[in-house]
Amino acid sequence: MKNASIYIISLFALLVSCKKEQKPKVKYDKQTPKTEIKQDTSTVQVADLPIQLENSSVLIYPIGDLRVSDVQKTAYESSRYDEKSGFRFSNSLDNEISGYIRNVKFQKKELDSLYVLTDKVVLIERITYLKDKKAFIYLLADADTNQDNVVDGDDIKSLYLSNEFGQNFTKISPEIQEIIDWNYIPSSNKIFFRTIDDRNKNGAFDKNDNIHYFNINLTKEWKAEEYFPVK
Repeated sequence: MKNASIYIISLFALLVSCKKEQKPKVKYDKQTPKTEIKQDTSTVQVADLPIQLENSSVLIYPIGDLRVSDVQKTAYESSRYDEKSGFRFSNSLDNEISGYIRNVKFQKKELDSLYVLTDKVVLIERITYLKDKKAFIYLLADADTNQDNVVDGDDIKSLYLSNEFGQNFTKISPEIQEIIDWNYIPSSNKIFFRTIDDRNKNGAFDKNDNIHYFNINLTKEWKAEEYFPVK
């Protein structure tokens, strides 16, 4: 059983004070973080070559951003253009795809048409395929919570689910709570995950904030329920 640890720093690091000044994850304007942002017009979207994960019946096309200023005419003429200009932005291993992914398109093996995952501006860091449930779980930023006019790795991370074809794309973690980690337990048909909230509204996640515990039963409606293993 695989424990999907998805946060770069450990839980311990989240709960201790950091002497080094960090960029806030959340900024508040009348107590409401800015959540919508338009697509960056200084970039063009590029698709990686399709990926088929084990036991999946779809091809997956990760979509990413390429800065117009980085595109060199000589890069297209070079056999090593991907290394020079960073045309590749995702990697796959076993049942996961990771990288800096702006969107995903899905293609059923027997069809030519593509289905797009979302029309939102997001940054997907990891996609995991739950083979026995024919579903995908996504770790991503879906809002400009620190109000720096870009949705990127400095914003709050959320969890989403979709079916095997990228449909029924559903957010399962609470708003304005940062994902710490998650774990899927096949025998219970449940995903368990932890989040941390910004209780004191200081824009950072630290030892003064609260840890929350949730689970979601994949055989029922995709709605997370909070539970309390520590009281």
